[in-house]
Amino acid sequence: MNRIVTLVVFIFLANIAIGQKFAYINSQAILGNLPEVKQANANIETFRNQLISLGQKKLEALQKKYKDLEQKQQRGELSPKQLEAESQKLKADEEKLNKFDQESQQRIMEKSEELLKPIRDKVQKVIDDVARENGYEFIFDASMGFILYADKSTDISDKVKMKLGIK
Repeated sequence: MNRIVTLVVFIFLANIAIGQKFAYINSQAILGNLPEVKQANANIETFRNQLISLGQKKLEALQKKYKDLEQKQQRGELSPKQLEAESQKLKADEEKLNKFDQESQQRIMEKSEELLKPIRDKVQKVIDDVARENGYEFIFDASMGFILYADKSTDISDKVKMKLGIK
């Protein structure tokens, strides 16, 4: 970690000596103010809740099958062979439910990427434009936690927000 900090400080000082301009932004604060992000997050949450609801229904159906099997066993309606066969079917259904849960998590991540990537790309383009227009060589992201100190005058978040139409 110390090597990275030393390297960043060295690069920073070397670049100051040759007159390069630096700035920083807080990308999380910018993204958090975009209506598109709020809408995308609402859509992701709705999608997530739909999958949770579907998973819950599948779980309830499986629990009912287990209960029915237990009742049949208690009433003596099943031979040991039948009980074993039914138990195997329920275990297969349980594995399907676990697979559905894993696939649901993957689908939520894919939906999130599908909805948020175009927004992140748009913000990145605006950051690039602001950097070019103002002659910045480097723009750091304060939300990543790598900036230990920066003069407020080098914060260009407001310029990026203005160009994005947010405040």
